[in-house]
Amino acid sequence: MFRFLIASFAFTFATAAFAADAKPESVIGTQAPSPTLTALDGTATKFDSVRGKTATVVVFVSFECPVSNSYVAGLNELGKTHAEKGVAVVLVCPTEDPRDAVAKSAAGYKLTIPVLHDPKKELAVGLKATCTPEAFLLDGEGKVRYRGRIDDGYSARLKRNPVVTTHELSDALTAVLAGKAVATPVTKAIGCEIELTVKPAPKAGAVTFYKDVAPILNANCVVCHRTGEVGPFALSTFAQARRWASDIKEYTGNKQMPPWSAVGGVPMRGERKLTAAEIATLAAWVDADAPEGDPKDAPKAPDFGSDGWRHGKPDLILSASEDFRLGGSGSDLFRVFVVPTKLTENKWVIGYDVKPGNPRVVHHTLHYFDTTGAARDLEAKQQAKDNGKLLLDRGPGYTVGMGVGFVPPANKHGETPKFGGIGGWAPGQMPQFVPQGAGWLLPKDSDFLMQTHYHRNGQFATDRTQVGLYFAKSPVEQPWQTLIINGLKQWEKIPAGKSDHPAHGAIFLHTDAVLHNVLPHMHLLGKSVSIIMTPPGGKPVTLIDIPAWDYRWQETYWFKEPISAKAGTKLEVRAVYDNSATNPNNPTKPPRAVSYGEETTDEMLFVFFGATSTATPWKPIKTFAYSPDNGEAPIKGELTPLLKELAGTWDTNTELKVGGRAVNLKGQDVIETSFGGKFLRSLATSAADDRGVIELITYDPAMKMYRMWLYDSAGTEIEWTGTHDTQAKSIAWKAVMGDGVKLNLIWKFAAEGGYTWDFIATNGDKTVFEMKGDHTAKKK
Repeated sequence: MFRFLIASFAFTFATAAFAADAKPESVIGTQAPSPTLTALDGTATKFDSVRGKTATVVVFVSFECPVSNSYVAGLNELGKTHAEKGVAVVLVCPTEDPRDAVAKSAAGYKLTIPVLHDPKKELAVGLKATCTPEAFLLDGEGKVRYRGRIDDGYSARLKRNPVVTTHELSDALTAVLAGKAVATPVTKAIGCEIELTVKPAPKAGAVTFYKDVAPILNANCVVCHRTGEVGPFALSTFAQARRWASDIKEYTGNKQMPPWSAVGGVPMRGERKLTAAEIATLAAWVDADAPEGDPKDAPKAPDFGSDGWRHGKPDLILSASEDFRLGGSGSDLFRVFVVPTKLTENKWVIGYDVKPGNPRVVHHTLHYFDTTGAARDLEAKQQAKDNGKLLLDRGPGYTVGMGVGFVPPANKHGETPKFGGIGGWAPGQMPQFVPQGAGWLLPKDSDFLMQTHYHRNGQFATDRTQVGLYFAKSPVEQPWQTLIINGLKQWEKIPAGKSDHPAHGAIFLHTDAVLHNVLPHMHLLGKSVSIIMTPPGGKPVTLIDIPAWDYRWQETYWFKEPISAKAGTKLEVRAVYDNSATNPNNPTKPPRAVSYGEETTDEMLFVFFGATSTATPWKPIKTFAYSPDNGEAPIKGELTPLLKELAGTWDTNTELKVGGRAVNLKGQDVIETSFGGKFLRSLATSAADDRGVIELITYDPAMKMYRMWLYDSAGTEIEWTGTHDTQAKSIAWKAVMGDGVKLNLIWKFAAEGGYTWDFIATNGDKTVFEMKGDHTAKKK
């Protein structure tokens, strides 16, 4: 049990004295005590006997504290590199856990520096340590010259900074070895609390562990917080839960645990949420000194199944070609593994299960298929780059920022998709299956991509995660479709220093659909995100609201009940970015302007909906960034001047409902709208997707000005003004984005019909984006 069994009056007196004198600077310049501790082999060890001749680095650690564990490998390396300088690095474990349990935990780090067991917390009390990890630097005489954090790797517990910019312990050691004063002798350490005050044995009360707390932990926590799983410590027993009682109260009270980012919206499958009553029960238990209660009241232990597949043996089991080796220290890693499916025919996937090879480090996975070979090329480049190098992270696959490392190609309707998603997995998630009659298409000869998010725990680890796919045994009537909203345009900039930069994107359904799940995606600057649905003629409904975005917990949210959405439904995303210096996740210090991109230091705003059609037989779900009723449609006007220049047509095979009637897009065409105006509609032939880009153009004779509304399926919606130069046979279009970026587009008409174009986006006097193209028409 987490009781402080203190045998000596002297120790009790010392803890009381510490409570009265808790100023951290008070130990600076004092002689470090030398209690007798225990080495991990059981040898009684006087602390003075392990001190270094020139300096001693003492770090209090806990192998159950994730912050502490992230530094252990680096401290071991520090001990190796500075031993010849007379520096000793010593780890001290202030815990009542049995010595053999501590030794077992330490063995995974393959340490060469001393590790001492301090079950009575004698050294911790003597140095007035507060948390793990906390470092103390002693000079050659054993006097304390520095105490505090190792570096600025964390801004708070479990909140790791993306970039380490200061190294306080290393700087202090350099000063001491040079015989100089330490510039900053005291800093605040961040980690897991060391409780030094003596608490009385808990008394029996109304709220007890076995009767009230264990059922809550079993239902919500121990799926991750059990031996061998991704949780940094176990909560399966009373002793384990009591040890982390204060953290249980804090992290459930502020709703950081269980990890479930969504706080508003429609009900979801598998929500990891505690009720207000459950949170209050846990708090009351902690406030009552965590009473144990009667073991007879203990609930039945949860059954997490065997090592087998939870839905029977899959039809296809996929994994990397070999184990991947993960280094113990550093930031989180995103690795994409490319697994050839070797399928000789297309298959329909109706469900999947995931078996993490190493649950201690596998944070989550996302799954895709690729037939372009782009992922294979990236893996080949990574392997060639790593060849012959002794790297901490090594093995199959390639490292990415947060996506798959390349921009997926658009899929044309009527053709086999080149790229697509097949769900994802996070700890505690049960096997996922799509509704009856639906399925994900997995093309023959495709590669299966498994993007794995690794969360380091301080130890070297190996992993070979498996994904099991279940194929349809009967015809699939509704192929799984992905609807995409893009809220961050390629030319948009998130200004440096701005803590609340808004971003927005929207699409309208032009056909009926059923929505099954949603996955929002941003990078490190994301602050909040909401996804809203507005039915035609109805009120907005928030589908999901994430007020505190955490890039580490990006997951697919499955609606508890599928949502029927009619044509005309608006789906939109509203997000906020924090590009200020106070954002602990900001990867650049000082902040710089950030734009769209694949790298972790870039940003994105995408929303992916998993959907099926309501049509029988199925039809592609069509979406655009404008309403099918053209509620925000162009003004009335005559288009004769432009039509003369745009002589010629080109063919497409797309049908679209515009202005209330179906039309077949034939390049450009004047059509009547339901509200009585006229406009020119054209389909940009450069669009890779036949849902592509629609340009709605009018001419205002009073102002002698063209107006153009640009819409596409990715959410772009821009209003332009254009000036016609009859002599130069060109139109100069201009638009200004909300962030001040200016857009300039020149159409130069060709004698044979059609036009060439030159697009430039500028921010001030700086060009941020440039693109050219040819829309030369083919005469009919």
